[in-house]
Amino acid sequence: MHPILSISRRTRRTPFTEKNKAHGVSGYTVYNRMLLPTVFESIEADYHHLKEHVQVWDVSCQRQIEVTGPDAAELIQMLTPRNLAKMKDDQCYYLPVVDRNGGLLNDPVTVKHSADRWWISIADSDLMLWIKGLATGRDMNVDIFEPDVSPLAVQGPKSNALMARMFGEDIVNLKFFRHRKVKFMDTEFTVARSGFSVQGGFEIYVEGTQYAEPLWDALFDAGQNLNVRAGCPNLIERIEGGLLSYGNDMTLENTPYEAGLGRFCKGAAADGCIGADVLKLELENGPKQQIRGLKISGKPLPSSPTPWPITINGARVGQVTSAAWSPDLQMNIGLGMVNAAHWEVGSEVTVETETHGARTATLCGLPFV
Repeated sequence: MHPILSISRRTRRTPFTEKNKAHGVSGYTVYNRMLLPTVFESIEADYHHLKEHVQVWDVSCQRQIEVTGPDAAELIQMLTPRNLAKMKDDQCYYLPVVDRNGGLLNDPVTVKHSADRWWISIADSDLMLWIKGLATGRDMNVDIFEPDVSPLAVQGPKSNALMARMFGEDIVNLKFFRHRKVKFMDTEFTVARSGFSVQGGFEIYVEGTQYAEPLWDALFDAGQNLNVRAGCPNLIERIEGGLLSYGNDMTLENTPYEAGLGRFCKGAAADGCIGADVLKLELENGPKQQIRGLKISGKPLPSSPTPWPITINGARVGQVTSAAWSPDLQMNIGLGMVNAAHWEVGSEVTVETETHGARTATLCGLPFV
């Protein structure tokens, strides 16, 4: 018998929960204390559909932290080693957020509305408490709160067609990680060219729960002949695309350089970042470990919530953080954190699975596709 997820008032429903149920959601996880669908038909069937058609994802669990006020820009720069000086008011940035030791606290997409108003679209964590603590400790003139915003993602190769039907042909000209306002009913939503897949798509930041179900219904009405379905972030597709999951592939124990996010750090880290000095030192000396792809031999392996040790001649040199069987590549693929002395692409290692024994594997670059 498989264990069930007991849902109580401590687990927040989303404005789309009833719609997910109506469309056959069969699995959830809890993310930022909210329900996040993980499976509809099956992980593999959802994967094939995502790569061929278009899906609507309830990602309300990507909670927003709104930071407003005269010191907002200064506070946001304190959070991250990515330099924000040239960020425009219609841009979204992927931001590694670090503590004073350079450890990753989160990896949100941050939406800039103006120098005085920002949304931080967070991965699973209590990042708001850290931001409030920094602002209080520095006596900064800002307001920090969670607005009534529930993101809805439209992902897949037919996402352009669906969004054009909804909001006009010009929406397809929106550039990657840019955002703009679109009209819906008697309101407006922020729409960004972004999303947690490599198939292309958009994220609609739905302000006001009263508009959530009407928007969902309108998307499905507009996409009837596009084979639109309800979906969710897909484990297989994200590993193929080399997309890292905070809390799985990287944690507070890792720095941006270990997570392969050095390109988001300006030089030795942007001036003003609270962890800049530590990251400058790591840039000079190099990280002690780093994320790599793995091609794992043998028949399909089940995913595991427990990291698999990576060994060479019996000595542990890292761990597999996420893994799945790729139907398109016809192999087991994974993401792993590997020690510096052994991370060279092409190196052969052993993956120690708990249920299927030892498997040989080869380290590779990312993404797989």
